[in-house]
Amino acid sequence: MFFSSLRTASFRNLADTEIITGAKDVFLVGENGQGKTNFLEALYFCAYASSFRAVRDAEMARNGEKNFSAEIKLSDSINDQVLVKSENGKKTVFINGKRAEDRKELLSIAPSIVFCHEDMEFVSGNHEKRRWFFDQTLSLYDPVYLEDFRRFRRVLKTRNTVLRDHAQQKHQSDGVESVLDALDPQFALYGLKLMEKRETAARDFSGIFSTLYEEVSGISDITVRYIPSWKSDNFPAHLQERRAAEMAAGLSLSGPHRDRYQFAHNGADFTVKASTGQKRLLALLLRTAQARRYSQETRLNPILLLDDVLLEMDGEKRRKFLSALPSYDQAFYTFLPEEPYQRYKKVDTLIYNVKEGNLF
Repeated sequence: MFFSSLRTASFRNLADTEIITGAKDVFLVGENGQGKTNFLEALYFCAYASSFRAVRDAEMARNGEKNFSAEIKLSDSINDQVLVKSENGKKTVFINGKRAEDRKELLSIAPSIVFCHEDMEFVSGNHEKRRWFFDQTLSLYDPVYLEDFRRFRRVLKTRNTVLRDHAQQKHQSDGVESVLDALDPQFALYGLKLMEKRETAARDFSGIFSTLYEEVSGISDITVRYIPSWKSDNFPAHLQERRAAEMAAGLSLSGPHRDRYQFAHNGADFTVKASTGQKRLLALLLRTAQARRYSQETRLNPILLLDDVLLEMDGEKRRKFLSALPSYDQAFYTFLPEEPYQRYKKVDTLIYNVKEGNLF
């Protein structure tokens, strides 16, 4: 399965036209600010109806425009076309011309793994960024996890609203506690489901990732540790014990939304002493492991979107990283003109020059 073409309308600085992308490897070559990353973003937008840049939808519209869209055509798939459009702030997804009821329908159509500068936040950013990455990894191949995650988030939102209103308005505790008594069994139920799958997934992911990092960097024993917020097996009792503190704080102070992940080396936090280059490699190989984990679970290959991933590597690191890439159905790479991209092209590689939003 691969993208055979992309058509955009008022999407960032990209020209309103259809670009043929029917090759296993597609190179986008151009100076910074010309539209290479925007092109990858449009592909990702079709795959997930969101941006990998963590921006609001309105920011993807061309300056001065309110509405925009991106459309992909696919080959070797039961689905021929995906169109995602935003009109007057409302986003709509169409699959084969039929409106999708839920964006999760996209997950099985064109699973895409993006490698980009923002991935550094999974390494150097806060714990929320790391949770997001591992939640995404699980959701790519486990739709049940995604549903349980959504249910947990809904209960968490309601629970936080009740706690916040109590703290702000200083209500009597009797009414609040009865509401929490009704919410907490669901909070514990869905929280436990997430924790069980996160623990198993982290262990399996760590096995893939540790091997990859050693192959490319030569550093062994880099592992992924899952550190749950709930330490006790008796979650209802734990919630009861924390209730007074949560009512005072107006916030749910423990649960899967407070879980942490750590990159450890010989038992210690690797990111504390890691160099910038080691952290950058860590982020890149997280995505590589994510793609391998997806293929391991689904027996399918993803599409890879690689944005300037080779730019900061020396020749040997580039060679090792490229050899470590997972199997894929299609890959899009961005390069600056001065990069030695000609070394990496194959007989059937499609190369586009990108300038001012035009590809030629």
